[in-house]
Amino acid sequence: MAKSGRGYFDRKGQFFKTPHEATLSDLASLLGQIGDGESLAPGIAHTLMDRRSDIEALFAEHDGMLAEVASDKVAPINSKVSKLSDHAKA
Repeated sequence: MAKSGRGYFDRKGQFFKTPHEATLSDLASLLGQIGDGESLAPGIAHTLMDRRSDIEALFAEHDGMLAEVASDKVAPINSKVSKLSDHAKA
């Protein structure tokens, strides 16, 4: 008799038993061929999954630094130039 089950598919449509396996496949695909011969991408994908929280924290810090740089461009900290009021522009 047939049984039903749950499966997961990566972006290429390959079937996997767990979401972890499907995500690893997608990560490896995003990385592409790394190295000569057999690709190192699957191993790197595993490392990325294992260190996910550390990597996400690193990117959060990076985004914060980028936001600081962007705000500095809008209003430099030590700027001696004043923004004109709307009345002065007319």
